[in-house]
Amino acid sequence: MNNQILVALLLSALSGLATTIGSIIGIFVRKPGPRFLTFTLGFSAGVMILVSFVELLPKGINNLGMFWGLAAFFSGMGLMFVLDVLVPHSYMAEQPNKGEREKSRLMRTGLLVAFGIGIHNLPEGLAAFAGALQNLRLGVSIAVAVAIHNIPEGLAVSAPVYAATGSRSKAFWWSFLSGVAEPAGAALAALILLPFLNEKVLGAVLSAVAGIMVFISVDELIPASKKYGYDHLAITGIIVGMLIMAFSLLLLQKV
Repeated sequence: MNNQILVALLLSALSGLATTIGSIIGIFVRKPGPRFLTFTLGFSAGVMILVSFVELLPKGINNLGMFWGLAAFFSGMGLMFVLDVLVPHSYMAEQPNKGEREKSRLMRTGLLVAFGIGIHNLPEGLAAFAGALQNLRLGVSIAVAVAIHNIPEGLAVSAPVYAATGSRSKAFWWSFLSGVAEPAGAALAALILLPFLNEKVLGAVLSAVAGIMVFISVDELIPASKKYGYDHLAITGIIVGMLIMAFSLLLLQKV
């Protein structure tokens, strides 16, 4: 049994750290220009919106019922609204120039995406872990599908951080940390949650995470993608992000 738990934890870790593949794609461009940023920020929004409304919120409503599922969803949005009000976008006392303000905004956007995706990855880690405990073949299938699913999420984190800092290492490590949430979810399942977790608790978490990710998309990502003036490219990025995430969800559904 101990060996099975170790294999389950390893599978969850490998699937979660597939975000690093997306992060490498995000930092491959040597000097990101406005078109690249327009597309990738729109892409990030598409990823987060589709996964929220197609995967997370429906599961929350299914577990909690319509009223409480939506209540948890809007609670997640409310939490992000409060954080958005309380956390300043820039330090006005420093009076940064326009370029510095732009970098500060992009960095903040990247970190918010990392936060949302990191929370979202926790139940995925639990799913991969539980599947591997039940059946090794099932665990491998879930891990592979989740790994593919995580590649665009890594891109969603690394692109704005790289654009803000010009540092490949920072972009990589923030994306890496968002992926670490997946094996962390598996470890929590192994140590604490698995004996006590029920459908209602998981449903509330999933719905709240959906609210968080939608807020980040409409408040940060979409406005940021459109501000460069390439509106059609921003919409294209959103659609492509949705299509790729839809494909990954179809893979998850088949395993």
